[in-house]
Amino acid sequence: MSGKYSREITVAGALVLLMVALAIFAPNFFELQPLLSRLTSQMPALVAAIGITLVIITRQIDISIGAQFSMCGVVAGIVAAAGMPLGVAVLAAVATGVAMGAFNGLLVAWLGLPSIVVTLATMVTWNELLRLWQQGRLMNLPAGFQWFGLNQASGQGIVIAVAVVLLLSAAWAMKNLAAGRYVYAVGTDAEAARLAGINPKWTTFGVFVLMGALAGTASVLNLVQSPQVQPNAGDGLELKVIAAAVVGGVAITGGRGNLWGVLLGLLLLANVNPALTHFHQPPYWERAIQGLVILLAVIADGLKRSKKTSAA
Repeated sequence: MSGKYSREITVAGALVLLMVALAIFAPNFFELQPLLSRLTSQMPALVAAIGITLVIITRQIDISIGAQFSMCGVVAGIVAAAGMPLGVAVLAAVATGVAMGAFNGLLVAWLGLPSIVVTLATMVTWNELLRLWQQGRLMNLPAGFQWFGLNQASGQGIVIAVAVVLLLSAAWAMKNLAAGRYVYAVGTDAEAARLAGINPKWTTFGVFVLMGALAGTASVLNLVQSPQVQPNAGDGLELKVIAAAVVGGVAITGGRGNLWGVLLGLLLLANVNPALTHFHQPPYWERAIQGLVILLAVIADGLKRSKKTSAA
């Protein structure tokens, strides 16, 4: 058991050590309201991380997730600013994400194009469209949009609850539903999955569509926390969620990983920036640390595979 979950145990240990260091050297880090605010601010990334985890398990990648997140947020903001109900804005964001995910999935699953090339191209395309569309302008949201029209404490509770329900639902589905097993099968060996009666193309396409839907949902959870729409809200999100997935034990080569490890990875990485601030270190180290984490996780997976091959 310990070998199977060695990465998750390691990440959990690192998280505990970081919390202990903060408790000793920066005890004000654990003040209730700032802690709750930091937790709430990470919930959109958690929802996005669910999607990227499914994509990576199928042996694909989606680096356009940050651009999708930004685009969905802008669309939801425009709909809300036009006076539409909150529910319509949510549906618009999710539908936009589904459309972008379906476009990526069509090119990757049905045309057989490399996912890293496709999603790099769509990332640049969506970002440039946003830049031309919004010209960097911030858009004010209606008063009833922030925190779902409730007070901050209630709104934070809803954001956290939605993210947790999605995490629990996805974790249950990956373990208990045939569709979840298809994702692992395709990521492990697409040809073997095909011979077993699974359609790898539909599975891959469905994962990209779900990734888009989760990006749209995440954008709404982020949007309700601010009185304005920020067109660049998703900048750097792709690095953060991919790092959370791989450090949490999701194999970049596909076929292996679980959402509990991803949750631990996200919690660890989410506390890097506040820790740097409390330890009076420059915040720009955060992305360097995220990149280093991805590199170390990939190296660890490579060494693990080499050891298994040598043993075989």
